[in-house]
Amino acid sequence: MNATRDEERDPMGRPCGDRRVVAGVSGSLGSLTALHRAATEAGRTGAELWAVLAWEPPGGDIPHRGGPCPPSLAAAWRGMATERLLEALDAAFGSAGPGVPMQRLVGRGTPGKVLLEAADDADDLLVVGSGARGRLRRAMWPSVARYCVARACCPVLTVPPSPLHDAFDAVHRRNVWKLPLDTSELAD
Repeated sequence: MNATRDEERDPMGRPCGDRRVVAGVSGSLGSLTALHRAATEAGRTGAELWAVLAWEPPGGDIPHRGGPCPPSLAAAWRGMATERLLEALDAAFGSAGPGVPMQRLVGRGTPGKVLLEAADDADDLLVVGSGARGRLRRAMWPSVARYCVARACCPVLTVPPSPLHDAFDAVHRRNVWKLPLDTSELAD
């Protein structure tokens, strides 16, 4: 007798046919906004939420090209990445959680590649923050959202930054330049 579709497993070890909403998490305000949107989409569609954080060794894999990364260092960096993911989830949802079934994944590699490995089914939905929009920032940090939109085999939802993000950045700039803060602007 042939196995049913529910009994088959994909390369990630999950049953085939399960709907997932995969959210890229870095801990930034933009990724937390995208994570909230992903939880909303998962609840709306009855899908499972996958919170994914990508990590690389400091300096990338360049220092280890002469040989493999020592396992103790790789384990320590992976542990730090796992802790960062848990802190981001706590900041986003608190102790109540997202209100939908959720998996936490930490993958080694660049964010775009790790996200595309996780969202590898046409039925998945990949949710990422749209990131910074300035020319200098785009030049310094390539856009994960653009990478995913160009290469994904599933729908990709890019979430713009929260309007509060702009207000937060304005206050931060004023603090850095030691400019007076007009609190009446914050009340609007």
